[in-house]
Amino acid sequence: MKTSRSRGSSWRSTALAVLLTTGTLTVAAPDARGESTRTEAPVTLSSPGAVAGVTETVVRVKAPLPASFGARPAACDWLSYLRYRSSDGPASSADADRILVAQPGILEGAGAFDSVARNTVARTAERGLHIEFWALDRRSNCLEDHTGTDSGDQHTAVDYYYRGKQVEGRTFAGFLGNDKLGWMAKLGIEQTVRDQYALLTAELPDQGLREEKVLCGGHSLGGVITGYFATADFDGNPATTADAGHRQCAGYFALDTTVSTSLADLSGSIPDDTNLPDIGLGYGVVQAGLDSGVLPRSLSAPVLLNAETMTLLAIAGVGAVRDGGGEADLPSYLPANVNIEATNRFLFSKDAGVFLTGTPAVKDFRLTNEAVLGALLDDNSVPLAFLQSSVGFFDGGPIVDKTFPVANGGDQQPGLFGTAYKAIPDRPHGPLYTWRNYDRVGDPDDPGYRSADGTPFTGAGKEVTDIQELARSLAEQPLDFTEQYFPTKLVTDLQLATSPQVKRLIVHPEGLTADPTLTVLAGDGLLAGRVPAELDPVVADGYQHLDVLTAAPEQNNGLPEPVSAALTEFAREPK
Repeated sequence: MKTSRSRGSSWRSTALAVLLTTGTLTVAAPDARGESTRTEAPVTLSSPGAVAGVTETVVRVKAPLPASFGARPAACDWLSYLRYRSSDGPASSADADRILVAQPGILEGAGAFDSVARNTVARTAERGLHIEFWALDRRSNCLEDHTGTDSGDQHTAVDYYYRGKQVEGRTFAGFLGNDKLGWMAKLGIEQTVRDQYALLTAELPDQGLREEKVLCGGHSLGGVITGYFATADFDGNPATTADAGHRQCAGYFALDTTVSTSLADLSGSIPDDTNLPDIGLGYGVVQAGLDSGVLPRSLSAPVLLNAETMTLLAIAGVGAVRDGGGEADLPSYLPANVNIEATNRFLFSKDAGVFLTGTPAVKDFRLTNEAVLGALLDDNSVPLAFLQSSVGFFDGGPIVDKTFPVANGGDQQPGLFGTAYKAIPDRPHGPLYTWRNYDRVGDPDDPGYRSADGTPFTGAGKEVTDIQELARSLAEQPLDFTEQYFPTKLVTDLQLATSPQVKRLIVHPEGLTADPTLTVLAGDGLLAGRVPAELDPVVADGYQHLDVLTAAPEQNNGLPEPVSAALTEFAREPK
């Protein structure tokens, strides 16, 4: 009996270890009252793409907000992140060789890091290291409802979000108005960095281990958040430094951004027509406006940048994953409303005349599901730099210059519109326009489309992201690629950095230079033409702003993908 019990116990322990290692078990940790304070569940994609040997889980840690934030959904008292690790590596994060912790950019969620996380974990494993990559999700993403997109069917998703149809017994409550976002009025830079500290201390209680193994960083606005984290003090006593932000990290990394406490390097990247308050009013007036609801608590714009259109990106991803080469009916299946119509016109108008008349409309063109997604996010189509990636090009019919909202060949606000020439299909009710993936651009059968001035719209060296990987990141991640409800206060705090209320948060300014920093910039990204040479950055040629997160592991030039390669070397030896 004793031997039998021993063998049974051994078998159960082995089975548990296997389940934990392979990520097939949902783990819940109880608190003193027996209530769950941590959950971890496996993430299963339709296909992991070209990267093997990486295990992904979604982790949620209970971290209630202060009572001063007021009423909020229970889900908003939890912090979430995507955990990527080597399938052959240790099950415990504390035993990993290094942990990279990444803050998302503006209007961005944890799902956006999927490709760079997988690429980096796999590449470091090839070099003999087992690291983890944690893609953090902002607390406000607790408000999102993925039920429709999780169905894996575009029509089901549209019916759920727009036509009141139930999915699995659930009915969509609608996109949230400002009156439902009262608790977000206080969700600024202070709470954002405190959330990161709370998560790190909960997951890695040993401060010495954090200081030895954790690399802190982010993409876009995430670099500025990292700067505030590095300079923060978390126990209220500047004389005790074990809690200082910079002492939670062994180094910093910045992806198409810089680690700083200034928005200067990101200037010009946010459209002027967003609903950001006038910071000239001063910190006190802005905060009072957020508290009262007079000012919008979530950043949005009349077209493209709002909760509804962020959801449409995920729905487009669903179609590309399910039947990328099939003819799309999403443009015609969507209901007609002002937001969708204005967004479609903004994204799919050849010139100002088409934008004003709405003819021809996107639904007048025959497009594959991949072509629809490409039109929404490719740098040769979408006219906002911070939403651009390089995923290939249109194919299958005549292509012409897209001169709205700006003409090709000019130098008008590259930080806002990007540098790539914009293009658009030219035959409504004509051929089926397909999508040439990044790795087929420049092939012998590539038509080599050119602008009216003779400039090639693109080339193999300018395309780096696989459209199927991008689609999976948009459609299948449990934490969104985009962010539906971005806290206005997070931006206004940073814009009001010289106000006493924000300036006081920088307690340890030496924290910015206390640890080594890796800066990786997109060659055609937000800092194109103004690369800060003093930072000795790695420049990923041909990359757009999102490409530093979404680039495929295999590149057209035959060289290693530069972002994950740089992160791998930095993880091996931060310097």
